[in-house]
Amino acid sequence: MNKIKDIQPAEVWGIFDQILQIPRPSNHEEKIQDWAVRFGNNLGLETLKDEAGNVVIRKPATPGMETRKGVILQGHLDMVPQKNSDKEHDFISDPIDAFIDGEWVTANGTTLGADNGIGVSAALAVLSSKNLKHGPLEVLLTATEETGMDGANGLKAGVLKGEILINTDSEDEGELYVGCAGGEDATALFSYTEEEIPAGFTGIKMSVTGMKGGHSGMDIALGRGNANKVFFRILNAAGEKLGVRLASIDGGGLRNAIPREAFGVLAVSEASVSDFAALVDELTETIKHELSATEPDLKVTIEQTEFPAALIDKKTQESLTMAVVACPNGVIRMSDSMKGLVETSTNLAIIKSDTEKKTILCAALMRSSVDSAKEDLASRIKAVFELAGAKVTFSGSYPGWKPNMDSAILKTMQEVYHEKFGKIPEIKAIHAGLECGILGGKYPGWDMISFGPTIRFPHSPDEKVNVETVQKFWDFMKATLENIPEK
Repeated sequence: MNKIKDIQPAEVWGIFDQILQIPRPSNHEEKIQDWAVRFGNNLGLETLKDEAGNVVIRKPATPGMETRKGVILQGHLDMVPQKNSDKEHDFISDPIDAFIDGEWVTANGTTLGADNGIGVSAALAVLSSKNLKHGPLEVLLTATEETGMDGANGLKAGVLKGEILINTDSEDEGELYVGCAGGEDATALFSYTEEEIPAGFTGIKMSVTGMKGGHSGMDIALGRGNANKVFFRILNAAGEKLGVRLASIDGGGLRNAIPREAFGVLAVSEASVSDFAALVDELTETIKHELSATEPDLKVTIEQTEFPAALIDKKTQESLTMAVVACPNGVIRMSDSMKGLVETSTNLAIIKSDTEKKTILCAALMRSSVDSAKEDLASRIKAVFELAGAKVTFSGSYPGWKPNMDSAILKTMQEVYHEKFGKIPEIKAIHAGLECGILGGKYPGWDMISFGPTIRFPHSPDEKVNVETVQKFWDFMKATLENIPEK
């Protein structure tokens, strides 16, 4: 077996194989949206695409199931575009090069898009099935979930008719999710002036690579390093001891991905190059020792590069460096009510200079299941960057999803799972931004739950999905739909 479409269950993997061929990074989803519309139309089902880019497909109940509560199967169409620095890949035009690696399916140097492509594939497989029993069914495929939940925010009330929302965007088989964290974006913008490069300096490119990155919610508790933090930790020491100057910085790529790489162009006095190299080696070894369990492949390299045209002024460099060093990052607090769950966290995801605008953008994504804790974290980040002279703004706030332990669909799925697999699934909340919080606000009467197969390292080029759990996920979905309660 060497083809994705040949894996069992073929009805799910065959659709996922089609999705792999369609570029669908966030904010470039027209092709996958049009494909989804054609998919529904080709089945002869009522299909619509709304102004926000969401696709809704309706399938009537199978004979004898008309009195069951209406179900909405929900997933998002976009994927996170992350690749290794040495990988040639254009996410806007190139298909994903996926392959089978033992018990897993993964991709060659890029994100796979199993988040949320497998869930979408299963929902569409239900629409394609001619023998699966189910009540009134709707499939909701949302737009631009990964960078702002735009589709969920843009969905209008009254479009959907069902009473139960089953989200397919969870990533651990055998677990049912009944709550999630809310989130908010923080943006700090520095303006700088250019300074001439002093005589006797040379251009040096410093690169932080080899880090694992990952999902800034799901993986934030794993203790992985942050490439932006590593870069500025070294720059802070080099600036103080050797007068190293910063010309440009390009760290991280997406707010919801832990930054794996950071690159900057520096100016170093010719007399200090060897001392700078020694400092980089020493600090790299120190940081690798601190992160030995999570970042064994961390690398910090320096090489001579084309002389920069100008430098970021010294005052802004110092203010930026101190702000990045001081900025909260990672897990802030664990949950008091649910063991092992992160309550509040933040990810200093992007630090990027713009030589044309003479600005430096610092972007973070804050998450919390406690709104007041999220607000407190926002005030801390604002204080750090405003004290450093940056303009701070907040945007994209979305609510969390409060667990309902009396949920009827939760009880049904617990019973179904126990009957099929001989054990009770774990009930959990997730430290990530599922769309359920937003969708539940628009449809407050919905009974909601989330589940999925096992996916590891989403939002990074190490992303992979476990083959065996996709089969269980599919079997569980079919059995659940056959056992939906009466209206």
